[in-house]
Amino acid sequence: MTSGQTAAESRIEGHEDDEVTDATAERHDKALAAVQRLLSVRGVRSCVVHRVNLKLFGDGRPYPLGQRRRLAPELAVTGPRGWHDATVSMGPRSGCYLVSLSSGSSPETVREPQQAADLILSSWPGARA
Repeated sequence: MTSGQTAAESRIEGHEDDEVTDATAERHDKALAAVQRLLSVRGVRSCVVHRVNLKLFGDGRPYPLGQRRRLAPELAVTGPRGWHDATVSMGPRSGCYLVSLSSGSSPETVREPQQAADLILSSWPGARA
């Protein structure tokens, strides 16, 4: 991943358009917050990204009509060089953590928040997990 790559460009392939309910998004938020807490204790910056797809269309009325879709939240992790180095999301069916590293080719699947944090930290040069 390059330094100019945005969070939108580095999303986990195939997972970026998963529509979720508000209840599911809340469960994912809590699970991602566990990973975020583990990373913040080690001085790693991260933020949860919430995305909403809003489609507006008009039919001649004074106000446009709209359709809103909530998409699966993701944890964007900033590495020691200030670049977006990892993305963590929740598996749509399994509930496992999907960890996509900038240095890896495909997402890794882990079951526990500690495993996700360790995987992210182990990918950094000189980092201690």
